[in-house]
Amino acid sequence: MADENTIKVAAPVDGADAAPTEGRGPGRGGRGNRGGGGDRNRGDRGGRGRRDDRRGGNRDEDQGEELIEKLVHINRVSKTVKGGKRFGFAALVVVGDGKGRAGFGHGKAREVPEAISKATAAAKKAMVRVPLKEGRTLHHDGLGHFGAGKVTVRSAPAGTGIIAGGPMRAVFESLGVADVVTKSNGTSNPYNMIRATFAALGEQTSPKSVAQRRGKKVADLLRRGGASVELAAADAEAIAE
Repeated sequence: MADENTIKVAAPVDGADAAPTEGRGPGRGGRGNRGGGGDRNRGDRGGRGRRDDRRGGNRDEDQGEELIEKLVHINRVSKTVKGGKRFGFAALVVVGDGKGRAGFGHGKAREVPEAISKATAAAKKAMVRVPLKEGRTLHHDGLGHFGAGKVTVRSAPAGTGIIAGGPMRAVFESLGVADVVTKSNGTSNPYNMIRATFAALGEQTSPKSVAQRRGKKVADLLRRGGASVELAAADAEAIAE
């Protein structure tokens, strides 16, 4: 009797052991399925990597245009707060493409590199186009005024060079002007000089734009200066904004 009881008790135990064993098989299979899902996820990660590569390519295309950046001035500034002064830096930057577009911007930050990056970003957003004669000089003389600063800019023949000092030279170098004569009066503040220079450049117009506005031909406008018909026609063909 003792043996029969032992056998009867042992049989359910073996069955119980077998049942969980059968249950583990599908469980392991499920883990295998999860492993397969992991492989698919790895494939997705690879896809994300390819998308990142494409984004990097777009960034390279956006940065394909090379800009000329000129650091004009760095000033140390301070802000009085409770407990003392908080020091920082202010940067003035001029940016241009060397083909008739330029802009300026300023930025403030606790560190110099961050201030320069802020000023550069602001300058890129504020770029303006200035018509150039033969791609090297201005079409006509101009006056600019901002605050106490007064600026005079004049076109010059080939070979003159950039006759300008301080912040004004940075503007014309980034703009792509090769021959110009300038004069600044009233102030040496770089901020006012830059703003006055851009005010003078903002008044620049080309014969092509004037002719379109007045409904005339460029050759007709150039002949009013006393030039012959042939010379006026040649100059009109050479003018490109």
